[in-house]
Amino acid sequence: MNELVIIGAGGFARETAQAVHDAGELRLLGHLDDNPALHGTDVDGVPVLGDCDLVHGLPGARVVICVGNPRDYAARARLVRRLGLPADRYASVVHPTAVVSATSEVGPGSVLLAHCVLTAAVRVGAQVAVMPHVVLTHDDVVDDYVTLTSGVRLGGGVRLERGAYVGSGALVREGTTVGAWSQIGMGSSVLGDVPPGEVWVGSPARRLRAAEAPALDELRRGQGSRHEQWGDH
Repeated sequence: MNELVIIGAGGFARETAQAVHDAGELRLLGHLDDNPALHGTDVDGVPVLGDCDLVHGLPGARVVICVGNPRDYAARARLVRRLGLPADRYASVVHPTAVVSATSEVGPGSVLLAHCVLTAAVRVGAQVAVMPHVVLTHDDVVDDYVTLTSGVRLGGGVRLERGAYVGSGALVREGTTVGAWSQIGMGSSVLGDVPPGEVWVGSPARRLRAAEAPALDELRRGQGSRHEQWGDH
């Protein structure tokens, strides 16, 4: 299975398409997107083949899901449930300039864009989005569906629980936990644990409000751990 389809045709999907091109390991067939206005068009020279459910008609292609934004960063989780694909259908896309140590691991469906660094014994789960110039240091654990936007830095032994979103340029102190489906604002400095389902901003970061409804809906679902959902992939 050396062919790939990208689900989504927005900014993150376009960036992932460039990473696939630069890596040269998979042949990109095109994008799938539920916006009918995009069907039959090209995005940066890559065709939009149809809606997301078309993936079931392409059983020989691997898949990566590249959707979501700061207002709805739970979109990847909903699409994974909707499509119901086995874990081995999902590709992991790693830009050739990313540095992933031999003691680190990256789960199915995750994307690491240019100049990311995973230093030592870093565990990145499934369906994780890691934007350019993110640094994950020793013993960090990044659970499924986490989004790390550009320039994020995690100290050693940080845990980002399922679905957390960390904004551009944020710093997270060593040994700190960011709770499931919480959101950290851009440029924030996280010095202590963040509870699940909250938005924290500032330096030092403090609670601003509850997370948006899509993230809170996922939190309430209380789905199982990575190994329960994906097996030992």
